[in-house]
Amino acid sequence: MIIGTRGSDLARTQTGHVADLISKQLDIEIRQIIIKTKGDIVTDRPLRELEGRGYFTKELEEALLDKKIDIAVHSFKDMPSESPQGLIVAAISKREDPADLLVIRKNSFQPEAGEIPLKNGAVVGTSAVRRETQIRAMRNDIRAKDLRGNVPTRVKKLADGDYDAIFLASAGVRRLNLDLFAFQVVRLDPTRFVPSPGQGALAIQMRADDNFVGRVREILHDKSVETATRIEREVMARFGGGCGLPLGAFAWSDDNIWRARGFWGGKPDSPIWADVSGGDPLSLGEELFMAIKSRI
Repeated sequence: MIIGTRGSDLARTQTGHVADLISKQLDIEIRQIIIKTKGDIVTDRPLRELEGRGYFTKELEEALLDKKIDIAVHSFKDMPSESPQGLIVAAISKREDPADLLVIRKNSFQPEAGEIPLKNGAVVGTSAVRRETQIRAMRNDIRAKDLRGNVPTRVKKLADGDYDAIFLASAGVRRLNLDLFAFQVVRLDPTRFVPSPGQGALAIQMRADDNFVGRVREILHDKSVETATRIEREVMARFGGGCGLPLGAFAWSDDNIWRARGFWGGKPDSPIWADVSGGDPLSLGEELFMAIKSRI
């Protein structure tokens, strides 16, 4: 089987983990090939300025449809709300920590500032509208500055003093076993600073007619993560977009009760947080969308 992956250290690490599990369980040879996506090639502009959707997935999906690869491994948060005709998400992995991290230069760390412990007027690096609008809503003195590149590149820019702090996904830091000892690292509670829909989970995409779909699903799929990410991505789908939306959504089970929190930063001067809980988890995504929409 041939697995397609983006070329970043994180993408190759994630894909290698999936490849190892499939190879061991199916006793089959796995070969990886690297495919560059639009999001990897265009790094001189913010993602919000790129046309279309699927900045980090489209080329992998095209390779699947052309039968150049058999499996594509995506960070679920990067995937648009729908797969192209002929492709399916065969499995959703166990979820790594869904939270965002604020990685701070030690001379910019100010613990007495509270939930966002940064000095006044700090410059924070991010390419995500969701992160930018959310942190500005919590601290209007902070200035966001665009930051692109893979994880090591972002950390180097922080070390070089281009920023006072940067955002990283906790899942990526954990999977790379990244050493951030030189910085102050603050984990932002995902029920307070709301992550992207699907953040921390991997989506394993295949052709719908592939005979191995069922076996790959048995090996990799996590039912609880499927429920959580379905709720989150339902909100994203109803807003009609992909990873470029100013949207956060996070769902979790608490004593067998499903809860979800959403953030919408479409109007930066009046950001919205909303909460729903209980009832049928299959309808919770729609309920969260309606709770947000009713206040826009």
